Amino acid sequence: MFSKLKQRWKVNEVRLILIISTFALGGSLCGYLGKKLMAFTNLEKGLLWFMIYIILITLLWPACVLLISIPLAQFSFFKNYLAKIWARVRGKKPVVTNIAIFASGTGSNAQKIIDRFRNSGSVNIALVVCNKPGAGVLAIAAKEQIPALIIEKSRFSSDAYIKELKNHHIDFIVLAGFLWKVPPALIQQFPSRIINLHPALLPKYGGKGMYGSRVHEAVIAAKEKESGISIHYVDELYDHGNIILQASCTVEDNETAATLAQKIHALEHQHYPQVISDLLMQIPK
Repeated sequence: MFSKLKQRWKVNEVRLILIISTFALGGSLCGYLGKKLMAFTNLEKGLLWFMIYIILITLLWPACVLLISIPLAQFSFFKNYLAKIWARVRGKKPVVTNIAIFASGTGSNAQKIIDRFRNSGSVNIALVVCNKPGAGVLAIAAKEQIPALIIEKSRFSSDAYIKELKNHHIDFIVLAGFLWKVPPALIQQFPSRIINLHPALLPKYGGKGMYGSRVHEAVIAAKEKESGISIHYVDELYDHGNIILQASCTVEDNETAATLAQKIHALEHQHYPQVISDLLMQIPK
């Protein structure tokens, strides 16, 4: 039972315990408040009393679990959980945007994105796409129980795995450390729905072969006083699409590629999930 709940809610053991505790404590608080309020009615316990009590606790329960969820740090989960229930009550199926994360490396940005939308009622990380069989992002996908697709360059350049993306009902693509150039076929299939994160302030230090430590080394070698990140739409050229957001950090005189990488990662983790969230809000449902 508990393993099924973990899979359904995509949470670890600790969060599952906190969620179940919130249900239990919220239910207890709801019952307690319901009885206290019923005392003001001066009704004798009977059919009418129980009918009013049931209606009362039904109305109180959402507020009680939300209240309990705050100190247990589960508010986002229960907000989305209750939103799904309300959508079912209204007879409306929630509109979900399915995201595919393309990554080639360890997947630190992919993990932050997954964490951001873990319990979202409107956004689902539906697929992780990777071009390296041993990449760390695949371990993250397995841990998070997200389907993974390992791609080959020759086929990616031709049909771009569009059929597989359609099978997963992908609406939006996020490049998070993905090193291959996106082919025109994929860009045409997802117009203005593919974004990339580059570890420099474009248009400087972009283009073919400019990724990771190569970018940081070039920035330091040029004696730049600042660097940063650029989040942009993807077009047919490397690191060329319209800029969505840039954020900067200082480059110290004694900076190394490793220390600059730490600053850049902090900016990536801070801004990329938020930008994705903001963009998805603008997509017509």
